Amino acid sequence: MSRLQTLLMVSSIPLVACATQSSDPKPTTMAVPMTASIASNPFYLASTLPFQAPPFDKIKESDYRPALEEGMKRHRMEIDKIANNRAAPTFNNTFVAMERSGAMLTRVRLAFVGVAGANTSDGLQKLQEEVAPKLAAHQDAIGLNAKLFNRVSAVYNKRDSLKLDPESRRLVEVTYLNFVLGGAKLSDVHKDQLKELNKEESTLSAQFSNKLLAAAKSGALVVDDKAKLAGLSEGDLAAAARAAKERKLDGKWVLTLQNTTQQPRLQDLNDRATREALFKASWNRTEKGDGNDTRDLISRLAQLRAQRAKLLGFPSYAVLKLVDQMAKTPEAAITFMQNLVGAATTRAQAEAKDIQSLIDEQKGGFKLEPWDWSHYAEQVRKAKYDLDDALIKPYFEVNTVLQDGVFYSATQLYGISFKERKDIPAYQEDVRVFEVFDKDGSSLALFYFDPFKRDNKNGGAWMDNFVNQSKLLGTKPVIYNVTNFTKPMAGQPALLSFDDVVTMFHEFGHGLHGLFASQQYPSLSGTATARDFVEFPSQFNEHWATEPTIFAHYAKHFKTGEPMPQALVDKLKKAATFNKGYGMTETIAAALLDMKWHSLGAQSAIQDADRFEAQSLKQDKIDLSYVPPRYRSSYFLHIWSNGYAAGYYAYLWTQMLSDDGFEWFKENGGLTRENGDRFRAMVLSRGNSEELDKLYRDFRGKAPSVEPMLINRGLKSANK
Repeated sequence: MSRLQTLLMVSSIPLVACATQSSDPKPTTMAVPMTASIASNPFYLASTLPFQAPPFDKIKESDYRPALEEGMKRHRMEIDKIANNRAAPTFNNTFVAMERSGAMLTRVRLAFVGVAGANTSDGLQKLQEEVAPKLAAHQDAIGLNAKLFNRVSAVYNKRDSLKLDPESRRLVEVTYLNFVLGGAKLSDVHKDQLKELNKEESTLSAQFSNKLLAAAKSGALVVDDKAKLAGLSEGDLAAAARAAKERKLDGKWVLTLQNTTQQPRLQDLNDRATREALFKASWNRTEKGDGNDTRDLISRLAQLRAQRAKLLGFPSYAVLKLVDQMAKTPEAAITFMQNLVGAATTRAQAEAKDIQSLIDEQKGGFKLEPWDWSHYAEQVRKAKYDLDDALIKPYFEVNTVLQDGVFYSATQLYGISFKERKDIPAYQEDVRVFEVFDKDGSSLALFYFDPFKRDNKNGGAWMDNFVNQSKLLGTKPVIYNVTNFTKPMAGQPALLSFDDVVTMFHEFGHGLHGLFASQQYPSLSGTATARDFVEFPSQFNEHWATEPTIFAHYAKHFKTGEPMPQALVDKLKKAATFNKGYGMTETIAAALLDMKWHSLGAQSAIQDADRFEAQSLKQDKIDLSYVPPRYRSSYFLHIWSNGYAAGYYAYLWTQMLSDDGFEWFKENGGLTRENGDRFRAMVLSRGNSEELDKLYRDFRGKAPSVEPMLINRGLKSANK
């Protein structure tokens, strides 16, 4: 996912930009008094490293707090100067001035978000909780500034007569809407109420993230009998032993939790009691009645968001959030999802029947449960397609997938190339840094890759920026991808499942969206788009993982370098839609659950999280006992802390865009430089510089169709 963390966003209002249509003098940064201590802070000035990359070799944990505080102080002074400008409001002295402001705060915020998510500590977590309400108050000080909004409104109201270029006009319209949605039109009394709601929400959101990380760590399954781990590979056993040793549990094994409901090890574990214990450790990780229990917290978060929506004049938070999305209304998003429920659950039920038949054939004597699904589904896959995951993994070594698959596909499509940089410091020893060169050989960006799971890393996979692209500011993108693959023992290869391979292509799709950003204004740059568009480039990029010439280039045995045998490739392709009913059902269930939470009205009482979840799934007819939601409410990081509230449906919506968009490639010659350059020019480089529905239609030549998605995801036969 594209990790745009609202918790630490300085503001939803654009904070950087440029003018091309005005003769106003260029704004200058306001001089601010400084102390000797802050002058030595590594965030005080722009980094001197290539691309202004964060100097992680110089940044200490103690540097973040003073830099954040100084950054907010400077930003407030810059904004006050804009708001109090006696000159008549113009695009330059208002919008451009805002876009130029907050440079120091942006530097420290982007680095802090990255490290706090991928390599946190007790100190960073404490600071995260302390600074969240301060940043929320800082955002409100900008978004609710009446003088500033008057200037924004004045330019917005005369935008038709200003003869702005298209991107500048887009900036005016997006900025104005963000102010309105942020409460700029409220009375002073209601603004004060909104500030309190925002302050509490930001605090709870930070607490949720930290509770979840702690719950995942403490909820890991400890096993003291190796026999209970029968079925795990030697590599997985070694990783479990290492995880135990790191916890000072020598002689035992620890199965760590990933952020989703289902856990990868469930596929291989032969002992049913161990599978059940691992599943329940995942399912109940944040529901133990201890300090990491999140149920009361999320119920309050949902209530706060509903109250905020009412204050802003909307019947629910979902209505508020979808105003500027492609779907436009919750009804449109919900109808889209509900139209998928029948096909998805019907296929999942058929898959369950096959699994139950296998259990019965083996005289298991039990009814299929969630902790059985992966284990027996893998056996069904082997029986149906003669496909064994253990035979596949040796062909997917992480570095080969990265360089000969992910990077290679980008070279073939867009002409870019990559060179590893050992001289640029990273925030953790496993992180690798690459310089990216454009098709003409010019230096384009930096890319950081952080592959392996750590106890101090949030679960899942994501992309974000350390430096935002902006022609105005003269900055090029510094992008990072974070994943949570199992780290091998020293000297051993890191072998991936094919799902992991697809994850790498997915996250690099986000990366390309950032790498190719070519906007004047950082506020509109790269992945700063609607939720139900931002996942389009990433899911689209997944298609290249199975494109024959790309696949053949990276699917090579880690020992011999031999390509995957064609017979095995054919089996992998034949099994492409296997288990898709399960996958679609668990995703739709989570997305509908998100929408239910955020469709609550302000009058709704605090919800019992468990009861609300169960009732919601039942109402949406997606409460299959053996297919739990991909994320349970109590550990749904996307919606409570990572900015996807009322937006998780975007993964499904953008599957439609992705599969329909890939149809264009198939109709026009597939993987060619010409097609890649067109996609880059019309989609990947455009950021939020244009209405997104129009942007897609211009590329595709028509409105998106759901048919390719239904076929590609196994919900409909291509012959029907």
